[in-house]
Amino acid sequence: MNQLEQLKQYTTVVADTGNFQSIREFAPQDSTTNPSLILRAVQQEAYASLLEKAVRDYRHESVTAIIDRLLVAFGCEILAIVPGRVSTETDARLSFDTDASIQKGRELIALYEAAGIPRERVLIKIASTWEGIRAAEILEKEGIRCNMTLLFSMAQAVACAEAGVQLISPFVGRIYDWYKKSTGMEYAGEEDPGVQSVRRIYAYYRKFGYKTEVMGASFRNTSQIVSLAGCDLLTISPELLSQLAASDTPVQRRLSQEMAMADPVSRMEIQEKSFRFLLNEDAMGTEKLAEGIRLFCADTRRLEQIVEAQRQK
Repeated sequence: MNQLEQLKQYTTVVADTGNFQSIREFAPQDSTTNPSLILRAVQQEAYASLLEKAVRDYRHESVTAIIDRLLVAFGCEILAIVPGRVSTETDARLSFDTDASIQKGRELIALYEAAGIPRERVLIKIASTWEGIRAAEILEKEGIRCNMTLLFSMAQAVACAEAGVQLISPFVGRIYDWYKKSTGMEYAGEEDPGVQSVRRIYAYYRKFGYKTEVMGASFRNTSQIVSLAGCDLLTISPELLSQLAASDTPVQRRLSQEMAMADPVSRMEIQEKSFRFLLNEDAMGTEKLAEGIRLFCADTRRLEQIVEAQRQK
């Protein structure tokens, strides 16, 4: 078996793309999207029809409403390919507004259900701010499952688990990027700070009985991926999926319930004050969370410009 086939023995593989052809090629269980991926997709000729249809059918609605329709259109197309779930992201500009995030999650789920998609097949992505986590806690109680994104620290991970969210997406590659820039060092395999972060979170969840799923995300190389074999899920770009499929190097399980129980990780108590303090103490986590929100906001604005330009035609 190639590395991708071996990895699927231990971990649920998720496609990190809005490209339908790539999803068909690699046959993942689930798929994730974000504003950057959708922005990239709508600028390709293959997906122009989805943009055109969303604008044509809902021309008299707001640009924001049209984008919601577009996101759901992509999600529905993806769900026609994958057997599992799709993640659809809320507007990053709502990251510090609990009430607006709740409302947006409800609106997206309503659009999916109107299209005949049960809410169990959709994960609403929300940034892992304190306000975002509180929104997810309420949505989860309504049966709206959430994927907490832009997660870089243990404080965020513990707060998400205690809120009872369905899934978190620790950003391995962006953690790696920060440490590489900060120290000037290269990291590989188990020495990678991003890999170590996901392992600590996984061990904490399994050791203390949290049901929240851990999905490693934002990978820079296949070494990071195979070092997390056994993680609940891993969301992987088409480029790295191709590299895994082209290699037959052995892949071994690196995370398991048994390993987690032996981990010396200690239990944390997280309230709002301690969350904010611990995140503030974590320079990497603070900087990457803020940067990630800014980048997603910028890509959402660019997507708005494209939709408006299409509407003016």
